[in-house]
Amino acid sequence: MPGMTMGPPDGAYAEGSGTARNPGNDGAMRGSHFMAGDWMLMLHGYAWGVYTDQGGPRGENEAFVTSMAMLSAARDYGGARLQLRSMMSLEPAMGKKGYPNLFATGETADGRIQLTDRQHPHDLFMELSARLDVDAGPGSVFVYGGPVAEPAIGPSAFMHRTSATYQPLSPITHHWFDSTHISYGVVTVGYAASRWQLEASAFRGREPDQFRWNIERPSLDSWSVRATWTPSPAWAVQISHGRLKSPEQLEPDRDEARTTASVQYARHGVSALLAFSNKHLLPGRTLTAWLAEANWDIDRHHTLFARAEDVANDELFPDRTDPLHDRKFRVGKLEGGYAYRLPFVGPFDLALGGSVGVFAKPSALDAAYGKMPVSFSLFAKVSLGG
Repeated sequence: MPGMTMGPPDGAYAEGSGTARNPGNDGAMRGSHFMAGDWMLMLHGYAWGVYTDQGGPRGENEAFVTSMAMLSAARDYGGARLQLRSMMSLEPAMGKKGYPNLFATGETADGRIQLTDRQHPHDLFMELSARLDVDAGPGSVFVYGGPVAEPAIGPSAFMHRTSATYQPLSPITHHWFDSTHISYGVVTVGYAASRWQLEASAFRGREPDQFRWNIERPSLDSWSVRATWTPSPAWAVQISHGRLKSPEQLEPDRDEARTTASVQYARHGVSALLAFSNKHLLPGRTLTAWLAEANWDIDRHHTLFARAEDVANDELFPDRTDPLHDRKFRVGKLEGGYAYRLPFVGPFDLALGGSVGVFAKPSALDAAYGKMPVSFSLFAKVSLGG
């Protein structure tokens, strides 16, 4: 999924989720654009039907639907620009346990037991924010935030990266890179120029709870800083660091220091990402993760995509009586797939496809996960504007 709005006149970058930047060649968000007086409105969304079989003793098979709808409005005020954003999802309707995703961990379905080998659903309210840019020298000073927004840490969230456009499942490294993309309470200030951006955020560190239909009470108990460099429309490079207060509901006395770095590339129909994250638990150990993903639009109809992940995870056995509880294991996942794209109805497009995933893990996990679990997913994705 390309950038959220148009970037600068020279196309050096495209706006991503929150205040993040994607390569300019990713282009503006595909969707319906129209004028309402002085306001330019953009409407985008998708509904994504997926059937997945995650393989192995702990892998479940299930059909589910993920969804997202966005509405943004922007206008100029002389030397200033105002943008309003809203983003919502009906994923809470799938149930608090979310969907199967082998080796994914994080958050909880009931406030007592951690979700393991499943991906939690998004909240109904994914973003309710505003951004104001005021011209200053060669760039602009900006302030961004709202009751539901995204702080300045990590690359664009996975559903806003073109490199992940047709990946049917969230990354198993989601809680290392972009778990903050729905934060209740965010204020970000920064300076944005065509080729670079510096910014700092105050936000609520606690991740959303199991009640997905409401808006939780905002607070500003955590902080982050991020520097982004976009040397040309083909590249976007970021490095960021944040201190998150009590991010996990089930471990309220543990904070997190997170450092991420990423490089994104987009040219000739290829969009790719390489990212690293260092998650230092306070108190506790350090857990690192690598993520690489790519999307290749071969022509108007055919797309190939792939994702590779490697992560150190100590949450695979949440039962405190299990002998493997709290042990750190390095696991990997390689997933590749194909999508066929075609016009659907009016402004809507349809993509039909599937993917296959294989896993790397230590032999100590064979009893729980099997020796060679293999997953596959089939999907139909209906999008407004692509």
